[in-house]
Amino acid sequence: MNIPSKSWAKTSPPARILAIRLQAMGDLVITLPYLQQLRNTLPPNSRLDLLTREEVDTIPKNLLLFNHVYSIAGGRDLKKQLFFTFLMLPRLWEHRYDVVLDLQNNIISKIVRRAIRPKAWSEFDRFSPVAAGECTRLTIEAAGMDNSYADHRFRLSKPSGEIDLLKENGWDSSNELVVLNPAGAFPSRNWPIENYLLFANLWKEYYPNTQFLMLGTNLISSKAAYLKNELGPYLIDLTDKTTPIQAFAIVQYAKLVLSEDSGLMHMSWVSGIPTVTIFGSTWGARARPLGEHTCFLDSSDLPCGNCRQEICKYGDTHCLTRYTPQFIFEKALSLVSPLTGSNTSSE
Repeated sequence: MNIPSKSWAKTSPPARILAIRLQAMGDLVITLPYLQQLRNTLPPNSRLDLLTREEVDTIPKNLLLFNHVYSIAGGRDLKKQLFFTFLMLPRLWEHRYDVVLDLQNNIISKIVRRAIRPKAWSEFDRFSPVAAGECTRLTIEAAGMDNSYADHRFRLSKPSGEIDLLKENGWDSSNELVVLNPAGAFPSRNWPIENYLLFANLWKEYYPNTQFLMLGTNLISSKAAYLKNELGPYLIDLTDKTTPIQAFAIVQYAKLVLSEDSGLMHMSWVSGIPTVTIFGSTWGARARPLGEHTCFLDSSDLPCGNCRQEICKYGDTHCLTRYTPQFIFEKALSLVSPLTGSNTSSE
């Protein structure tokens, strides 16, 4: 694996570090447990800042992780992003960063790193088949930082109102929460919605004190409506009702998350929540969740696997439909610990 870098040479730790991750929400979230572990290894007076984009800055800005989060405006227009990046450079120069962790590796992150001229730096390998989480860890280590594992424990800088939101929408706090997330972007990434219902019924029979939860955008609202009609009060529908930081905070209370390829799936596994992930056409090696608390099922064992097509060329999406609700239920049971509780606290 090729990680261009210049390692920190001094015996004392660096005082000022800038991490860069610009897109997208799921990709940014993947970096957080590794940056949290880096924070743990630094002296209390060390500075750890993040440079990202306005579109995805909500979660990092609300965590007790970074000293400051810089946000580049300009939406998804590269020319505008470049303009706002050059405007921001004087603010970055002021801190004279010792280390720059380029976890993005694009034209903007290269401009920033070269303009800052840090004593040590490293650059994310965008094309390696290594999982993005592991690649992030190795990129941090390549700059000379001790980062041997991920820390899944996060703290919010202020309450996000997640408990009130859950209760207002029908949560009985004596019940455990299981998140159902049929949010794959294309048909080739969608497990049949009827299977989610069958899975929910199996789970409810085994764990009667359970309510199911759906989060996300209105893109899955019709699926949420179907499950709400079938499960009634056993389903809490929060689609299109949460901010990103509220969704992140709510996931911390889940006993289990069952998900397709989506940003919410990454929010779950980076938080240490038991997560069953079902990938269809996605290139699984790169986007897969990591850790013993995850179960990852993808299409890499099939001749047509990792096709990255929006529509299955065979018309049956066999890579997903081969997984029965009973099979997924058994995989989920194998992950769930008797211990419950939140990984995130508000201070």
